[in-house]
Amino acid sequence: MTDSSQQLAGQVALVTGASRGIGAAIAQSLAARGAHVVITARTAGGLEELEDRIHAAGGHATIAPLDLTDGDSIARLASAMAERWQHLDMLVLNAAMLGTLTPVAAIDGKEFNRLLTLNLVAQQALIANFDPLLRRAAKGRLLALSSGVARSPRAYWGAYAASKAALEALVTSYGAEMQNISPVRTAILDPGGTRTQMRARAYPGEDPKSIKDPEAVGEFVARLMVEGFDSTAFHSLPKVMEEA
Repeated sequence: MTDSSQQLAGQVALVTGASRGIGAAIAQSLAARGAHVVITARTAGGLEELEDRIHAAGGHATIAPLDLTDGDSIARLASAMAERWQHLDMLVLNAAMLGTLTPVAAIDGKEFNRLLTLNLVAQQALIANFDPLLRRAAKGRLLALSSGVARSPRAYWGAYAASKAALEALVTSYGAEMQNISPVRTAILDPGGTRTQMRARAYPGEDPKSIKDPEAVGEFVARLMVEGFDSTAFHSLPKVMEEA
């Protein structure tokens, strides 16, 4: 056991999109500090493997396979967690889809609708359903994963950028609403280039060794959760690493 292994003991975290990549790394880092991590994704296979790794390292995790685009499944998960824990200390909004990188005029309407449903509508549903549990925590924290294109849009990234910009506005507004009436605090994180399947799809010619592992993001998020943050905070991991 390390000095940091119990920094989040007794706390409960929900991490979405946790079957691989950044979500899995965040879940492992939170569990390594003593949090009980509830991990969600659409398929059970990756979640079961992550749960095994967390348990093997002495941590605690519960898997909850679900499709976030099904609003009823979010409500059912919130109800089940309220019955078991009565509070939620940390909510990490990580699940997202990239969609097809294409000119705005060529965006497929059906795909755009699916992208907005997951990247934005489902995120609001998560906030709405877990708001009561976050408020019951001693210091509820909500962290949303964003992207540099949300604040600096670029050609062919319009659909994804629009969804992330809207997510940032939604989470920041929620943080402002909570600031004076509850201990709940919110933050946005731009993780920057990270070695994930989504990154490989977006940059197929990129050398994966030239960018950081998801574990670096997981460790940064865990430190944020331990140290706490002010509502409407924005963190850019590339900038933090550059200044370090």
